[in-house]
Amino acid sequence: MGRKFFVGGNWKCNGTIEEVKKIVTTLNEAEVPSEDVVEVVVSPPFVFLPFVKSLLRSDFQVAAQNCWVRKGGAFTGEISAEMLVNLGVPWVILGHSERRALLNEANEFVGDKVAYALSQGLKVIACVGETLEQRESGSTVAVVAAQTKAIADKVSNWAHIVLAYEPVWAIGTGKVATPAQAQEVHFELRKWLHDNAGAEVAASTRIIYGGSVNGANCKELAAQPDVDGFLVGGASLKPEFIDIAKSATVKKNV
Repeated sequence: MGRKFFVGGNWKCNGTIEEVKKIVTTLNEAEVPSEDVVEVVVSPPFVFLPFVKSLLRSDFQVAAQNCWVRKGGAFTGEISAEMLVNLGVPWVILGHSERRALLNEANEFVGDKVAYALSQGLKVIACVGETLEQRESGSTVAVVAAQTKAIADKVSNWAHIVLAYEPVWAIGTGKVATPAQAQEVHFELRKWLHDNAGAEVAASTRIIYGGSVNGANCKELAAQPDVDGFLVGGASLKPEFIDIAKSATVKKNV
């Protein structure tokens, strides 16, 4: 079964109204492969979500960068899955390493978040990835397997989950996992899904790579058999995001 290439742009905590307008204009004017070749989703900060959604071309979608673990209520500063659904926001990023590290989001908490978001009708970009210390100690596969298991323990249907492998040591550092390193972990993640969630889930779930992806390295990464797209950080604020979206065409030639 073919897995449609997926390119997500995580704008993180960046942008002014003027900058956001400029980014959206660039996206709207860009020539990218058709929707049947690549799915493009951009994730602005919460405050810009409705604004971006109202201006953005119809073949691109928006994602929130986080949402609360259960129904809304007395949770000051949080945004609920229900609110996102009400705004017509189809996607949410959950478990990003910055939130795991800076806000102490544990594997089980992320698993609960994914399950709740799915239950409300959102589609989820679920992030996993190891630190430099974990990689150097040889525990990469164990770490990402544990992070994935915490999601699998709460979720039976993977149809609306995209798994994003983001090695923490490569995020915003300029260090990129080599295509071979990325492929190795993606292969292990798919194998884990095969053994624990079933062959169909493993074959159909998109596993995307994140960590200093840019216009220069995206094609070589995209050519790897188990790399189904990208979650782009810094480069998603620049015109080269379009080049990354265009790397989807590499899959046709593999």
